[in-house]
Amino acid sequence: MQYEEAKSKFIQAWGTLGSSWGINKAMAQIHALLLISSEPITADEIMEELQMSRGNVNMNVRALMDWGIVQKQNKAGERKDFFIADKDVWELARQVSRERRRREIEPIIRVLSDVQKVDGKSDEISEFKSVTNELKEFSTKIDNVLEKFVKSDQNWFLKLLMNL
Repeated sequence: MQYEEAKSKFIQAWGTLGSSWGINKAMAQIHALLLISSEPITADEIMEELQMSRGNVNMNVRALMDWGIVQKQNKAGERKDFFIADKDVWELARQVSRERRRREIEPIIRVLSDVQKVDGKSDEISEFKSVTNELKEFSTKIDNVLEKFVKSDQNWFLKLLMNL
């Protein structure tokens, strides 16, 4: 397989995988390109390589920066912004986990805690409280696991996985 074919195949696969993680395909493809690029690249280079519009590239690069997995760099003598992704896969997994926890798990735990305050004593209310409490307990356990993963180092986590 030639390099260009392998590169294209990786970018397409990463884009499909990104959809499974809850991010859009274009965002994942841009991340894949930045991940495998040996040097920081410009938005124009991303547009050309992935055949995307400027708006699509700018919006998704900004989102990747919000996730903390892409950084903007300036080069001396250049007016354009350059972008690069962190190459440390372990740190990438931790950062994605950190963001998903902040965006998804923590808000649902807050909502589930809040709805536990419902007044009344009917069977319907008891069932509601029971189900939402179980969901809250489960979500809290998931949150605790993610928190430990985010704070862990690679060796500790791999040892833990091997013991499972």
